[in-house]
Amino acid sequence: MIVKRLIALLCALVLCLAGLSAWAEEEILVEGGEGMRMMIGETPVTVEWEDNEAVEALRALASASLPAEGSFSAEDTVPAEGLTIEMSMYGGFEQVGDIGQSLPRDDAQTTAVSGDIVLYAGDQLVVFYGSNSWAYTRLGHITDQTPEQMEQLLGHGDVTITLTAE
Repeated sequence: MIVKRLIALLCALVLCLAGLSAWAEEEILVEGGEGMRMMIGETPVTVEWEDNEAVEALRALASASLPAEGSFSAEDTVPAEGLTIEMSMYGGFEQVGDIGQSLPRDDAQTTAVSGDIVLYAGDQLVVFYGSNSWAYTRLGHITDQTPEQMEQLLGHGDVTITLTAE
């Protein structure tokens, strides 16, 4: 794990020196959610993922392989296009979507703010563009969007979120 982090840091340094710092920032993700990207509709967002079992399980879902057409052998799989979650507006401060299965949870009373990503009831992904207090499992926080930008992304109708593991 340490070697992997050192390699990632060296790659980031090289990319920064080459003038590709924006790309490097997008590629180097934090422990716990290593290699997982999030898109809200067509907009990629930068997420600082928590280091917990729920994030690891989510990343595993986002990286699941699908059987090749006409095959059910593990040797004949093709990469999935990621995990797509259809979200719905709720309460005027969040978007909520069914993940499709329960993830490990460690709920704690939390005041979520704009940009927070949490797990609700073990099987619901919630992304906030406002604030709310409830018992959630923290998954991450969107770091490259202001509260106003989060409102624009999430506050005007249902959206689709795509998680992709790399």
